[in-house]
Amino acid sequence: MKPFRILIPVLLAAVLAGCVGCNDQPKLRLIGAQAPDFTVQDSDRTLSLHDYRGKIVVLNLWATWCGPCLDEIPDLDLLQKRMGDKITIVAVSYDDKASDYQQFIREHRMAFITVHDRDRKLKDLYQPTGPPETYVIDRSGKILRKFIGPQRWAGPEIVDYLQKL
Repeated sequence: MKPFRILIPVLLAAVLAGCVGCNDQPKLRLIGAQAPDFTVQDSDRTLSLHDYRGKIVVLNLWATWCGPCLDEIPDLDLLQKRMGDKITIVAVSYDDKASDYQQFIREHRMAFITVHDRDRKLKDLYQPTGPPETYVIDRSGKILRKFIGPQRWAGPEIVDYLQKL
């Protein structure tokens, strides 16, 4: 009986100690807060988040080497076409090489805005767990939702959610 008296508190302490370090959403506190503003410039454009105030922004962080990111691009495309000017999708790539990003953009026509963050400013500001990671930002610049991983962007649940905004 004595071994169980000692073993149970030790196991419980180990489980609790392990859970303290379990946090795969270090920037979850951004939800409900103002989205960190940024300006990103690549060879094709300069993009600033504050330029989209007054609009619903779907901010997607992605990379060309990320399979799930590539899988959701057609759905993001369809979502932008379906929603028109009711939302603005801004996709920011944090590829290591600008040439990989440029080649991808040449090969794929996208209906939404995309820019390469060569300095990885957004990776520092938003601290994503990994691509793809997407934020829904309201007209005042507040983050309403955070999506980790690929989504069915043109699916009825997300379209309905965005239309209600």
